[in-house]
Amino acid sequence: MITLTDTATSKVRELLNQEDDELLALRVAVRPGGCSGFSYEMFFDSDRDDTDTIHEFGDVNVVIDTSSAQLLQGATLDYKDGLNQTGFSIDNPNAQRSCGCGQSFS
Repeated sequence: MITLTDTATSKVRELLNQEDDELLALRVAVRPGGCSGFSYEMFFDSDRDDTDTIHEFGDVNVVIDTSSAQLLQGATLDYKDGLNQTGFSIDNPNAQRSCGCGQSFS
């Protein structure tokens, strides 16, 4: 299961409120590609599959498909808003190596 920090949960909630659609949830996925083999995808989605897992963080729902769930086990999604770093980042203990941009791993 992926974990969201309080900061990430607050930012996702803020972004979802701007969308004004109560059916939307944050979908986190891992797809083949990127410079290291796999890349992360995050987007708002209202579609659900029977095999998706849904994790609740207060009033924020995170949806993960079955194949991505295996690669995101123990991962943490954080949000930073500072001079050196701004945006979402995933700390994934399953990643043996990651690229410089932080968007792909193997």
